[in-house]
Amino acid sequence: MPWATTLILMLAGLCGSSLGQYNEEEDLAWLQYYLRQSRVSSYNYVPYYEEESPVYAYSYPSATDTEPEPEPEPQQATPWRCPQECDCPPNFSSAMYCDTRNLRYLPFVPSRMKYVYFQNNLITSIQEGAFDNATELEWLALHNNQIGSDKMGKRVFGKLQRLERLYMNHNNLTRLPGPLPRSLRELHLSYNHISKVPPNALEGLENLTALYLSHNFIFEMGASLKGLSSLILADLSYNNLRKVPEGLPASLEQLYLEYNYINAIPDDYFQVSPRLLYVRMSHNSLTNQGLSSNTFNSSSILELDLSYNRLQKIPRVNTNLENLYLQGNQINEFSISSFCSVVDVMNYSRLQVLRLDGNEIKRNAVPPDAPLCLRRATVIEI
Repeated sequence: MPWATTLILMLAGLCGSSLGQYNEEEDLAWLQYYLRQSRVSSYNYVPYYEEESPVYAYSYPSATDTEPEPEPEPQQATPWRCPQECDCPPNFSSAMYCDTRNLRYLPFVPSRMKYVYFQNNLITSIQEGAFDNATELEWLALHNNQIGSDKMGKRVFGKLQRLERLYMNHNNLTRLPGPLPRSLRELHLSYNHISKVPPNALEGLENLTALYLSHNFIFEMGASLKGLSSLILADLSYNNLRKVPEGLPASLEQLYLEYNYINAIPDDYFQVSPRLLYVRMSHNSLTNQGLSSNTFNSSSILELDLSYNRLQKIPRVNTNLENLYLQGNQINEFSISSFCSVVDVMNYSRLQVLRLDGNEIKRNAVPPDAPLCLRRATVIEI
């Protein structure tokens, strides 16, 4: 195995990245970028939930003067020339680094580029045709700028038919950019000011696998996720949602809806996603009246977080569930039927972690047959 691939495997393991996302050509560009960013401010693509705080470590460059930075003299967009404001390493000729340079504008992008990094600048607008010359782009990093929706061309991404990853988190967007290329696999739009996702905003993105929309002001999603036939992860946490999105994709494996205002879930809502593994709905307004008896009885779900809601009873869950978080509710009884419909030697729950602390339940309320039903549990907190 080449040394670069070995190092990529080590770094990917440390960063929580999946090597399935990269081919060999991307590995070298990614490694160059990782090593370069490790010497300055960096960002991490791993979802932040595990640490319960954003893992993105951004640095905000401060302007040292009040006069606007003069626009550069126009340069001819030749296939080989690198903008003077940026760095184009000769050994990685398809990558262009323009990050963390106090830029207020977008330099031209040579046609040979596949990976372009504009993050950590002061860019406020993207003019129409900004990327028309760079139709080979696969990665485009524009996060941590000041880009507003009203200062973007209507079809700035229209010709990027090979674009796979678009990073526009930490900007001033009030709506989703679009139209977006069908080739897109990851869309990062967290930490913006988006309030609504129209039904057709994500139309045609059959290759999209990861959608990050956390920390916005979204109050309505409608059925905008339904047509995303390859979607694996949807992060809609920290928004203003009153309802769950309609029509989850069958491909979905991770659904993050924590820190919203959801108070009900339709019957059989999760049954349309047979691959769903992780559901996180903590810090909402869920009540038992807003749930049916089988809402969470899905055989695929392994982790279910319903902490800090308004539940008074333990909802019924499938015996395949491994981690259940119910702390910070109003639960006042321990119902073994929520975990096991029949309790005997052959029928038991696979639950390993159960958290019921911060409820109204008493420790002596645990029924005597609980150890038989929950025989695999290693952590039970009451």
